[in-house]
Amino acid sequence: MRFEVTPQEIKQAKVPHELFLTNLIGNHILMTVALGGIAGSFPWALALIPIVSFSILGFTLWRAHRAIRRDSWYVMCHWQVCARRSRFFMLMLGLLLLAAMLGWAGYTYGGMMKEAVWALVAGTGILPVMATILVLVMIESDALYHANQARLPDWVVERFPNSQARPIPEDIGARHPSS
Repeated sequence: MRFEVTPQEIKQAKVPHELFLTNLIGNHILMTVALGGIAGSFPWALALIPIVSFSILGFTLWRAHRAIRRDSWYVMCHWQVCARRSRFFMLMLGLLLLAAMLGWAGYTYGGMMKEAVWALVAGTGILPVMATILVLVMIESDALYHANQARLPDWVVERFPNSQARPIPEDIGARHPSS
């Protein structure tokens, strides 16, 4: 649904989506590739990726909570969209960390072979996170476009109603051309 908003509100509403995309693309994709090259000689460098990610995700959740009292309704709604996706992504990263801890415990105390540990961590941790990153990049790119077009998802409008928000009527003819 489209709303009448100012250009300043559109600019502010794009910020959470840009931040989330920076975390996904810049941190989880580009930084992983860059640090993967030096991981053989300095494996703890890869610890920067979850540290940066959880910092950005934590900031997003904090800022979304703060936006409820501070920002305009339209901007606040976009922070809530990103907060919802950040919580889901944190859950997926938590599952990856759980898989890694189980793999470490199985190797250290259970006598698992290295190959079995890698299969456990890659199959139940890394692969789902990679698929989640791919899907979230597409979804957030679309959300960034919608923020630029003064649009909000219906679930956000229902969850955070605002009687003063002015919806813009959609041009039905443009979406469904008559025969």
